[in-house]
Amino acid sequence: MNFRDLEYLVALEELKHFRKAAEKCFVSQPTLSGQIRKLEGELNIQLMERSSRKVIFTQAGLDIVEKAKTILLEAKSLKEIAKSHNEPMQGTLHIGLIPTVAPYLLPLIVPAIKKKFPELELHLHEEQTEVLLKKLESGDLDCLMLAILPGMDIFQQYELYIEPLELALADTHQWATKSIVDLDKLRGERVLMLEDGHCLRDQAMSFCFTAGAIEDHSFKATSLETLRHMISADNGLTLLTQLAIPINRHQGGLKYIPFNKPIPSRKIGLICRKNSVRKPCFEQLSELVSKNVNKRLKQYS
Repeated sequence: MNFRDLEYLVALEELKHFRKAAEKCFVSQPTLSGQIRKLEGELNIQLMERSSRKVIFTQAGLDIVEKAKTILLEAKSLKEIAKSHNEPMQGTLHIGLIPTVAPYLLPLIVPAIKKKFPELELHLHEEQTEVLLKKLESGDLDCLMLAILPGMDIFQQYELYIEPLELALADTHQWATKSIVDLDKLRGERVLMLEDGHCLRDQAMSFCFTAGAIEDHSFKATSLETLRHMISADNGLTLLTQLAIPINRHQGGLKYIPFNKPIPSRKIGLICRKNSVRKPCFEQLSELVSKNVNKRLKQYS
């Protein structure tokens, strides 16, 4: 038994398909199948039921997969401990980001990271919050940059920046000439929102509901860009994050208006596993990101 055999087993349990698991592990299907059978023989137990259509793991197989995940994560930690002590800002770093952060944050920070830490190889993964958290817990990702939500205190957190939300509307809207607006002016107004699964949706909805706004259920956007196009066609109002809007607050038939105090906002942070050995890396990375983003946010004021 070796670590590679355990990786094959974990991949097969995740994908429930020999060919797909082999592709993920960069080996041939016969090689993966043979090693799995060898592992079953070594353990003297049947790990799964095989058919031409699907793979069904036995309870013993599922128990062993869970232990295999722990072993692989601990093995990875051993390598990271040595790396973090010797070269904290070198090597590969897998970072997860949410869709409402990635397109607007990355152009601000990636050039700066590459310039200051040229030996750090970034691998960027964009997914919704729930998926990212699972991948962080499993060890597939090293850290996440996302909106901090209740319940995330099980992870180590580094605050990056506080991002205000602004009102987006068509430049033909009756409020388009306003330079600032009170949140309670949304009372009775219909607002368009992102689809379920985006944490920004929940955050924006809480502010809008508090103000007395009404969600327009006739449309739910898959991205901020889709939402932006709908609003530009004078289909309603929405709240967008400040980094997603131009400095002059007017572009593509849209106007963006900041809110009066109290300003709706969200906290963006870097989170990692509390037992991560790469904390020296994350501390330096967080400091760099925070410096660059806050410099940008100051331009809006």
